[in-house]
Amino acid sequence: MTVKVLNHRVEGAPSAPPLLLGPSLGTSLALWDGVAPELSAGHRVVRWDLPGHGGSAADLIGPGATVGDLAALVLDLADTLGIDRFAYAGVSLGGAVGLHLAVHRPERLTSLAVLCSSAHFGGEAPWRERAERVRREGLGWLVESADARWFTAGYSDPRLVRDHREADPEAYAACCDALAAFDLRDRLADIAVPTLAVAGREDPATPPAHLREITDAVPGATLVELPRASHLAPAQCPRAVLTALRAQLDGPPASGTSVRREVLGDAHVDRAQARQTPFTARFQDFISRYAWGEIWTDPTLSRRERSMITLTALVAQGHHDELALHVRAARRNGLTPDEIGAVLLQSAVYCGVPAANSAFAVAQRVLAEEERTGEERTAG
Repeated sequence: MTVKVLNHRVEGAPSAPPLLLGPSLGTSLALWDGVAPELSAGHRVVRWDLPGHGGSAADLIGPGATVGDLAALVLDLADTLGIDRFAYAGVSLGGAVGLHLAVHRPERLTSLAVLCSSAHFGGEAPWRERAERVRREGLGWLVESADARWFTAGYSDPRLVRDHREADPEAYAACCDALAAFDLRDRLADIAVPTLAVAGREDPATPPAHLREITDAVPGATLVELPRASHLAPAQCPRAVLTALRAQLDGPPASGTSVRREVLGDAHVDRAQARQTPFTARFQDFISRYAWGEIWTDPTLSRRERSMITLTALVAQGHHDELALHVRAARRNGLTPDEIGAVLLQSAVYCGVPAANSAFAVAQRVLAEEERTGEERTAG
């Protein structure tokens, strides 16, 4: 039997670490437009729509729904995509889903980021009343106040407001039921996954005190407060959100030597160090500190992107020994043989056909060696 899953969008390499992004009530996966493409440079990013929002079917939930029901839909989506464990980040109701997963299904999460959200949402009565009125009158009266609830004065996002207007009222009301019943304050101390909380300092819906409550209770949790940000921080302040999430997902910058080993492989670095002499020692130190310790550790570009740039530069200069080394590095950084071929073809246009012809010969040899090595490992 086919399982009906949440509407979603997948970005990034299939082999990259998975990251699921959850939306706020009334929005769609467009909420992450300013953040997801950047994160997909180093992650397999999966954004999803709430039931009745964006492209998700409204009948995925019904009256009396809970955040646990939404979390189950997220796990169904992950299972359908073949994703076992994943990092998770969610806004408001999407953040509540993440908290539920961290408490009830911690084995599925590698990390959690809760943005402009809460362990409770102000009690049942306001949400039950909103659900009842939406079922009776539709969403028009809420759409009129969307900008004031979501953004600081003078800011608007017409795409998200349109998504709010077009959401299914019954599904929206069911999501309100879920928020009404949600309260995990007594379980926060049980959360063991690395947790980041992001608060908008001008958020009227889930003010910073709600995020501080989470970080005070969750062991080792980190709090980031964003100035001039309201409830939909990923839409209004995408660069600040991106910086916070990258720090959460990628951790502190690695040392130059460790990055050099991760990209080029232990065997190459060991050989370079074994050949080091007093005459070359300063150069080796320079390479580790500057090239690998400052340039390759800069999070502005992903390692995949840096591999593409490096391959192009080496083709242009005809450095074939280095090219062979960095074809192997590109594979470690997640590039497929087809992607490497596309980079070399692009180089043919701008660096010249003879240079690309030689580069294809080098890359073909290296990729064939990699394939043989892989087959030998499998046979062994």
